[in-house]
Amino acid sequence: MATSTAIDKSLDVKTRGGVRFGKELRGDFLFDGEWLNLNHGSFGTYPRPVQKALREFQDQAEARPDHFIRYIYPKLLDVSKEAVAKILKAPVSTLVFTPNATTGVNTVLRNLKFEPGDHILTFSTIYGACDKTVVYITETTPAEQVKVEYLYPVEDDWLVAEFKRKVEEVKKAGGKVKIAILDTVVSNPGVRVPFQRLIQACKEEGVMSLVDAAHGVGHVELDLPQLDPDFFVSNCHKWLYAPRGCAIFYVPIRNQHLLRSTLPTSHGFVPLPKPGVSYINPVEQVGNKSPWAQNFDYVGTIDSSPYLCVPAAIEFREELGGEEVIRNYNTTLAREAVKIWAEKLGTEVLDNESHTLSDCCMSNVRLPLDYEKLVAMGEQEGVDKTEIILKVRNWMYKKLLDEYHTFVAIFWYGGTWWTRLSGQVYLELEDFEKGASIMKELCERVAKGEFLEKAG
Repeated sequence: MATSTAIDKSLDVKTRGGVRFGKELRGDFLFDGEWLNLNHGSFGTYPRPVQKALREFQDQAEARPDHFIRYIYPKLLDVSKEAVAKILKAPVSTLVFTPNATTGVNTVLRNLKFEPGDHILTFSTIYGACDKTVVYITETTPAEQVKVEYLYPVEDDWLVAEFKRKVEEVKKAGGKVKIAILDTVVSNPGVRVPFQRLIQACKEEGVMSLVDAAHGVGHVELDLPQLDPDFFVSNCHKWLYAPRGCAIFYVPIRNQHLLRSTLPTSHGFVPLPKPGVSYINPVEQVGNKSPWAQNFDYVGTIDSSPYLCVPAAIEFREELGGEEVIRNYNTTLAREAVKIWAEKLGTEVLDNESHTLSDCCMSNVRLPLDYEKLVAMGEQEGVDKTEIILKVRNWMYKKLLDEYHTFVAIFWYGGTWWTRLSGQVYLELEDFEKGASIMKELCERVAKGEFLEKAG
């Protein structure tokens, strides 16, 4: 276990310009003076230099819309791809932008052709929107869903073995797992997944891998050619400091032919040949790109300025000290902050014995709430027990926002409530001490039944 001195040293980090991480760096971001941003993991945020770049691109687009959108934007988009390609160590020819990770997952699943017996394998902690996408696919195609069921904390060895066992189970029943959806870091609870090993396991089992890396670039170290997933999409607006919405979508050349359409289908789509029928792409192509890349360059009219801000985000990160410095600070902060919360609340941290779950920039702690007692309180007020879980959470959310000027994700997992913390360069342990006191007070208010109060 790290000593207190070692922890203090690992959290005493300065930018290349000498500004200390934590509250000294907060002025580089856009928060109002009262707001304590403990929930970076949900929506991310970006610093002032990135805001400046965003507004400049938007101003250019409005100054000469046709000139910018038709000729300037495609070139700037290539610059952004080149910038993020260096972090991912991936060829530019394998990268395109999309608004968010959910769109990337949908693009893959809605392009693949599923035959009877094909299965989509997911894990029980799959992101809710992606799970519903899989359900939709099973409703509209012959595909079936199969889940790896478990309850954290589990060890990485067990999870990989259980994945393989589930694939074999499908095979023995006469089916085939066509594709598996993997996380890099789960949303709730915020824990790291052994995605490197699972990608390799997919190869060994003849299963395509689709990596939902919503919490990926800027959060965990990535080398995409070495990992070699079949499909990989990662939000840049969560941990890389790009504006919302911006995600990088990696598809190795061997699989690009499988994704014929963007979502929505747009001008770059190439229909199957028909006698006597010809199609053209009315969008003039700038530069020498593959048809696959061209297809994603223009997908309907939206404000694509966030894509163009990736170089500014990466430049800011370099000024902070680079990817490893940021990653180490955020991970250490998340691990130490959650200990403060667990001690303050008198509960426990969610982690496994090998501490691989907490090897990321988020952490999780159980809330000291007694479900049975709260159900009994609710029943006395005519509230059905099925409503208690969301009623408690939603009341706490409202109070956090309106009275305490902060927010953390609260979720029901394994028969109780948990909360997730996010480490970030503009935070320090003192902020989490304040947050822990707020949560303790809020839980005490819940225990007194305040969550049953009627809106005035």
